[in-house]
Amino acid sequence: MKLSLRGEYALRALLVLGLNYKQAVVPIRTISRQQNIPKRFLEQILNDLKSAGVVQSKRGVAGGYQLALPPEDISLATVIRHIEGALAPVSCVSGRFYEKCSCPNEARCAIRSVMKEVRDAVVNIVEKRTVADLCARGRRLEEMHAGPLDFVI
Repeated sequence: MKLSLRGEYALRALLVLGLNYKQAVVPIRTISRQQNIPKRFLEQILNDLKSAGVVQSKRGVAGGYQLALPPEDISLATVIRHIEGALAPVSCVSGRFYEKCSCPNEARCAIRSVMKEVRDAVVNIVEKRTVADLCARGRRLEEMHAGPLDFVI
């Protein structure tokens, strides 16, 4: 599975919204600036996430976006599947987007067997991870890389 730029931007936008979950809506320009995402592209992505029921919006001068569900209820797999489609590296091993492949015998295909393991590993990780997990990891990484304070007396 390779995450497209659209998928990456979707997760980055959800990270911002997750970090601001208990607050009012977040203006799109704030998300765009913080994550260095082109505003027009971000609008399309957020509208797509809105149609999936992941985010909601408020119109007007004080408008913006917020999560439609608690961050712990939004799995990364749900978001990635909505934006990208299958989590599988090849369509013949996809659980939700299966398509027959061109190999002569799927049951004896060594490539399919390995790709099924890859799919299972990816699904196992992203099904268990949520936007809340992403936020917690972001906070930890921010703290780790903040560095020691330098005081001069």
